[in-house]
Amino acid sequence: YKVSKDKRYYLQQDLGSTSLFDQLMKEGYTDEVRQNFHKAMEQLAKVQWIAGREANFDQCFSTKQFDEKAIMADLFYFKYYFADLQKVNYDKNLLMEEMEQLSKELGRVQPQMLMYRDFQSRNIMLHNGKTYLIDFQGSMKGPAQYDLASLLWQAKAQLPAAWKEDLLNGYITAINNLPISRMDEIHFRKGYAQFVLLRLLQVLGAYGFRGLLQRKQHFLTSIAPALKNLEVFLSSYPQIPAYPELRSLLQKLCSPEMQALYTVPEKQENAPLQITINSFSYKQGIPADKSSHGGGYVFDCRGILNPGRFDAYKHLTGRDATVQDFLKQETRMQEFLDHVFGLVTINVDDYLSRGFDHLSVSFGCTGGQHRSVFAAEQLAAYLNNRYNIPVTLNHLNEQRWMLQQTE
Repeated sequence: YKVSKDKRYYLQQDLGSTSLFDQLMKEGYTDEVRQNFHKAMEQLAKVQWIAGREANFDQCFSTKQFDEKAIMADLFYFKYYFADLQKVNYDKNLLMEEMEQLSKELGRVQPQMLMYRDFQSRNIMLHNGKTYLIDFQGSMKGPAQYDLASLLWQAKAQLPAAWKEDLLNGYITAINNLPISRMDEIHFRKGYAQFVLLRLLQVLGAYGFRGLLQRKQHFLTSIAPALKNLEVFLSSYPQIPAYPELRSLLQKLCSPEMQALYTVPEKQENAPLQITINSFSYKQGIPADKSSHGGGYVFDCRGILNPGRFDAYKHLTGRDATVQDFLKQETRMQEFLDHVFGLVTINVDDYLSRGFDHLSVSFGCTGGQHRSVFAAEQLAAYLNNRYNIPVTLNHLNEQRWMLQQTE
């Protein structure tokens, strides 16, 4: 609301923690939720078509215009971080030619306004009965249709087709009610469909990078609904994309087999399976599995560089942020955990489907204080996020931890 003259201080409002996406997930597709989507669309129209006319695009944070080069960057993002990571065949040279043609085509789409860039329901806050827009640091000059595509085709939101059409019509009505010249609705709708496709591909690229490469769970679980979104789009717009190799690739990517590969089993409130996760010291021995069938794993963390060798970490544990940062940045712990998560996930999915009641996973290191503790905590967090089943976490050597004495 206010910036000091020396630009060192500013005032901003606390909008709370409830987003439009939160409301949608909690209440479902209610009339109140739909009205809040309409409010957001009306705000977007004003931001793009009124405020956008006075914007100085030279001061944009990343790039000042979503032009042909920026579009091509999004297409590369999809290709390298998602398509190329899947086991599907396609003609890479032909696809490259089609991507170049598509970027040129999209670069000519009008109208060019202030493009919000990440206009989706997580960035629309609800506060005191009003909607507020946040997270617009990626704004630039670009096609108005892109922002509509971002909101209406958000993967996790999965808005019904009737809602999408209603909200699109509401946006067009809001534009026509502004004190500006009327837009060409036919060309606008055509451009909208084209940018829906681009947004879907860009999102898959982001999910591939954050999920498949960085192993961030939220993005991994978003891949299946994003592929479903792509499937719905291809069936709704059979003429887009008008490039055979690209369309063939997209059809392969959203096949039932590919969607099943990334579909996360539904959380089960009353699942009989219980998971026990232990950290332990090899000096005290491997913990016994008390279940009747002995199912599970014991992972040896001693191949990872030990923070306990360094004075700065000797009296800390794998629960401390500085130790966690060390293990993430200075060791191969994340690579180690990626393999662990994959192995454990296979067993958990199988145990759930077969009605098994217990799985044990133990992590051991020299002192049972740093590496094994961190690994156990990370696996517990991963499983709690992915499944709604009981997870018991035990640090078996906790009483022997070498902690800094305080007076």
